[in-house]
Amino acid sequence: MDIEQFYSADERRRRSAEVELGTEWHDARGNRYELSWVEDTGELYVMLERVPEADSWTPFGDIEVEHVPVDQLLVRVVGHVATRQELDRVLEGWQTAMPGPDSVSWVADRLRQHGVATG
Repeated sequence: MDIEQFYSADERRRRSAEVELGTEWHDARGNRYELSWVEDTGELYVMLERVPEADSWTPFGDIEVEHVPVDQLLVRVVGHVATRQELDRVLEGWQTAMPGPDSVSWVADRLRQHGVATG
């Protein structure tokens, strides 16, 4: 879904405080992601800036959509984390992990390791 659909689907998202967890996450193909957490819903989401030729599986187990217009920002909820304290525990070390290659896979791995409910 695009960013407007994301916020329109649940008005709590629009009103809530958000914690930004970096804007320079990348996958193995060079797609750039931003990672954020919505306090009122507990949703951890990625916003994807696609590289047009990078049609591939994401580390979260879904297929990226082909031929997305450049002005469309795609959003996917990748997990649910109830509290800020839990978020900090699950993603401890994210600042160090983010600049690495295929760093968004680090996020997916951390969520799996900590049994975070996805989607």
